[in-house]
Amino acid sequence: MSGIASGFGISSNVDAMMPYQAGKPIEDLAREYGLDPASIVKLASNENPLGMSDSVRQAISTFLDSVPGQALGRYPDPNAFALKQALAEHYQVPANWLTVGNGSNDLLEIISLAILDQQASCVYAEHAFIVYQLATQARGATHIKVPAASFGHDLQAMFEAIGDDTRLVFIANPNNPTGTFHSGDVIRSFVEKVHAAHGNRVTVVLDEAYNEYLDPQLRFDSAQLVRDFSNIIVVRTFSKAYGLAGMRMGFAIARPEMTDYLNRVRQPFNVNLLAQVAAVAALKDAAFLEKTYELNRDGKRWLSAQFAEMGLEFVPSFGNFILLRVGDAAAVNTALLQRGVIVRPVVGDGLPEHLRVSIGLPEENAKFISALKEVQGK
Repeated sequence: MSGIASGFGISSNVDAMMPYQAGKPIEDLAREYGLDPASIVKLASNENPLGMSDSVRQAISTFLDSVPGQALGRYPDPNAFALKQALAEHYQVPANWLTVGNGSNDLLEIISLAILDQQASCVYAEHAFIVYQLATQARGATHIKVPAASFGHDLQAMFEAIGDDTRLVFIANPNNPTGTFHSGDVIRSFVEKVHAAHGNRVTVVLDEAYNEYLDPQLRFDSAQLVRDFSNIIVVRTFSKAYGLAGMRMGFAIARPEMTDYLNRVRQPFNVNLLAQVAAVAALKDAAFLEKTYELNRDGKRWLSAQFAEMGLEFVPSFGNFILLRVGDAAAVNTALLQRGVIVRPVVGDGLPEHLRVSIGLPEENAKFISALKEVQGK
């Protein structure tokens, strides 16, 4: 046990952790610098700048109008029956292959809790989503962080890093915060190789939080991987392209033998009632998803052209954000905050010279570029 300085008997695993640093809220920045909240642009958390769709908003309103006043005083369906049926139909998998979560972050924690312990190790990539590191650390498992290749996952090196005690491999595809991507054929080859070498002892987690931002020709049926291999869990979220970050809704697809274990450690009622209603409606709104994709595609092209014109290095992105090298990232970030622009420092991801900027509305992107040029003296 640790926590000696505070006098508490704290787990040594938790004592060694640094808490997750979320993007600065608009309200915090407004108070800190005396800014008008309406003038602030937040491009820090990879949220959908369009927010939720009108159809989702209407579905929530209709639901609230149709149920008794005490409905929200009742616990939600712990098994999320209607939501799982909608997901099962959408992804063409049995409902008992699905686990729901309070955002995909919740599912990553659930997976690590079910699989990792102090006798296990976990493989993940340098510059990958920080929660892989935190979830591993919280369980007291051994970290095997594999050096990145061109800011992305070196899958061959990750395969070779798997040890006798390895139980979990995390892959973010597209990767956050770097935006890199591996094709469906490459991912399939990796999962197949892991399964051939290690069977079900090593589970591959394919984190596809940004999948809907891929160009159509790059998208692949990751659920087919679950149909073909028993050692994979696919994780998705409604927080990004679907515009439901504030609702907290995610899900995982895995074989029923694995979902049984995930549900043993999943908190009961971990997905709230309105999130379940919203997600069902969001799945049906293909037009909104296409609008979101097109807005992001156009914004990413424009920002990339601006960075190239300014002579700034950036990583070509397959998500709804771009990793940009600015030099003294801490100083540039502070200067941007003073100008009412919130982006994401990624020093905790081992990238002290970079900032991650989310793709916003055209006017938000323009304000960011204007502020960046002022800060950079360009």
